[in-house]
Amino acid sequence: MKKIVVLSGAGISAESGIPTFRASDGLWENHRIEDVATPEAWQRNPALVQDFYNQRRKQALSVMPNAGHLALVKLEEKYDVTVITQNVDNLHEKAGSSKVVHLHGELFKSRSSIDESLVYDVDGWEIKQGDLCKKGSQLRPHIVWFGEAVPMMDVAVDITQEADIFIVVGTSLNVYPAAGLVYAVRNGVPIYVVDPNMPTMQKRPNVTFIAEPATIGLTELAETLLAKADTE
Repeated sequence: MKKIVVLSGAGISAESGIPTFRASDGLWENHRIEDVATPEAWQRNPALVQDFYNQRRKQALSVMPNAGHLALVKLEEKYDVTVITQNVDNLHEKAGSSKVVHLHGELFKSRSSIDESLVYDVDGWEIKQGDLCKKGSQLRPHIVWFGEAVPMMDVAVDITQEADIFIVVGTSLNVYPAAGLVYAVRNGVPIYVVDPNMPTMQKRPNVTFIAEPATIGLTELAETLLAKADTE
């Protein structure tokens, strides 16, 4: 069974109603990113940061996967599919994708603020000030903030190097280190880039651009790849 690896970004979640991280005005839900998505912000005003992610969590509970998410699940009928996502929501899992790697953390998990190996599921949408890990420290969102290491990056590189087909969807390919995964794809492996904004890539062979949103472009691509699997 051929292996498909997918790199997904904010664009696929946006079609379900989750605002993209990088709004045109440089704000994220009316907040400066420096005020809600950095370790310094957490040190400075943990209550603001906690409330910000509580609201994101509450919002994420109200949205559903879209046709793009479902197309990736459909591909599992004929392919071994792993989704590497820059998104912190759980829409890939809600849709039914069986293998999902989160590069930037998971909105519906919390972790200790002194021991990053202590990770817990969030029950509902709220982490309260005073919710503690087993070592007695405040629980924080299980999110990779700007300025923090991306612990799943090495895992993602290893998975990408095994790909027989690589799909990029809903990402500008401007956020590193995630964007660098494209260059971990082995020579000769076909790459499909699904995004209406046509992200720029260094020239390389075997790249097909599909200038459509995920709901349209992934649905069409999945149909093509499933038909191809039947003939191989």
